[in-house]
Amino acid sequence: MTTTSTSVRPRLGLVGRVTCLTLVALLTLGPVLWTVSTSLRAPAESFDLPPRPIPTDPTGEAYRQVFDQIDVWLLAFNSTLVTALVAGGQMLTAALAGYAFARIDFRFKRPLFGLVLATMMVPVQVTIVPVFLLLKEMSLTDTLLALIIPAWPTAFGTFLMRQYFLGMPRDLGEAAMIDGAGPWRIFRSVYAPLATPGLAIIGVLAFNYHWNEFFRPLILETSTENFTLPLGLVSLQGNLGTGSISVVLAGVVLSMIPAVLVFVVGQRPLREGITSAGVNR
Repeated sequence: MTTTSTSVRPRLGLVGRVTCLTLVALLTLGPVLWTVSTSLRAPAESFDLPPRPIPTDPTGEAYRQVFDQIDVWLLAFNSTLVTALVAGGQMLTAALAGYAFARIDFRFKRPLFGLVLATMMVPVQVTIVPVFLLLKEMSLTDTLLALIIPAWPTAFGTFLMRQYFLGMPRDLGEAAMIDGAGPWRIFRSVYAPLATPGLAIIGVLAFNYHWNEFFRPLILETSTENFTLPLGLVSLQGNLGTGSISVVLAGVVLSMIPAVLVFVVGQRPLREGITSAGVNR
């Protein structure tokens, strides 16, 4: 009797965990699945009551209308260029700054690092005006560089990479120094390759954040040829007046595809990076 009850408890615990995870997955993926389903409906079917989870007559007409109403390829190119350069720039600056704060001794290192962390508490809405005025003086407003260059410094990335470098053995750098390697060579050849999981975290998070960014492009860009995809999708809101919500959601689905692909591809290094960070510290 005791053996039977003991074997039943792990099964009940497993069933409970699977049930909870299934419910959480449904709550998380429910809006996404509903968006995809609605984008495949005819406009007249978008507001059916009671709503149907699966369209009765799926059609891709809404996607064709999206391509007819906005230049999806140009918007996607602008977003890809901006997010790729921002992600690469953040990976570089975070690695350099994190290594400096972790392995190089210089005056006022602790106060400066505290100042870097303090910038994480300042929202972008507070700094957008001085950033705009500075970019205007440099004649960079209404250019893609206005979205790229100011986004390269990253306080979170600096903190993360500092923790990575602090968790690495000092013996590696000392051995390279004995062999005649300088500080730059030690960073580039010894520590930077070991920090690849941390750089993967920064790259994936930066890509997903800036791909969906709306506020800064809204303020800094005025020409339609410099619009990013989230900003260009705003013009689809006119379809709401005609009841064509499927067109709007079709544009949303198209904008989600690259972010989902990046997350799927980067999921493993992201998970490994977070795990190794916990082990190091």
